[in-house]
Amino acid sequence: MIASDLQSGIALLGDLIAEAKSIVPFTGAGISTECGIPDFRSPGGLWSRNRPIPFDEFVASQDARNESWRRRFAMEPSFAAAKPGRGHRALASLYKAGKIPAIITQNIDNLHQSSGFAPDHVVELHGNTTYARCIGCCKRYEIAWVKSQFDEDEEAPSCEACGDPVKSATISFGQAMPEDEMRRATELTQHCDLFIAIGSSLVVWPAAGFPLLARNCGARLVIINNEPTDQDDIADLVIHHDIGETLGPFVGN
Repeated sequence: MIASDLQSGIALLGDLIAEAKSIVPFTGAGISTECGIPDFRSPGGLWSRNRPIPFDEFVASQDARNESWRRRFAMEPSFAAAKPGRGHRALASLYKAGKIPAIITQNIDNLHQSSGFAPDHVVELHGNTTYARCIGCCKRYEIAWVKSQFDEDEEAPSCEACGDPVKSATISFGQAMPEDEMRRATELTQHCDLFIAIGSSLVVWPAAGFPLLARNCGARLVIINNEPTDQDDIADLVIHHDIGETLGPFVGN
């Protein structure tokens, strides 16, 4: 059912939240746009201005690695300045109230952790851009270290331990999805009674399969997104309104 207006949608959502024992939110880029983090897919988004660099190209080409890190450093002011928005804070309130055991996210901005979720309770399907890892031995590097190395000669650095390329800790096109995170997300989805997809276009697979899995396992399904999605017709409630305005009433004191 598509909510006829924002207020009725908020009321219906409140009823579903009150009835639920275990809520699993699934968040996409739309929850972070009010925080100053641009999305990737929308007109004017990052991918409309820059072609994504696939993982195999990153591995094979020093030039691709250099360009990848130039783009990441250009985004640093946005990531560094971003604070959790109303949507993040509302979900954190429900988490602290014991309604949400963990959250599944396609986002890479670390804002759920900043809002109050324990890092272990944030299942990051597409990784995290606030730090880096060696693609070989998985040694962690901080972004500031990568920047200091890059600034010396405009070359993306290699791992000090094994010599393999260092990449932001995100999942690129063509890179395998993280097995542990996919398993955890599947288990959470199968055992919740309310699944709320928020700010996701639901077109990136396999992540887009989780709302359908939740519905097939008997959970109620809510979709909150400015634009229609291909899964609106299977949802119990669809709210096509601003995410901050929709979830703002659920921010705890």
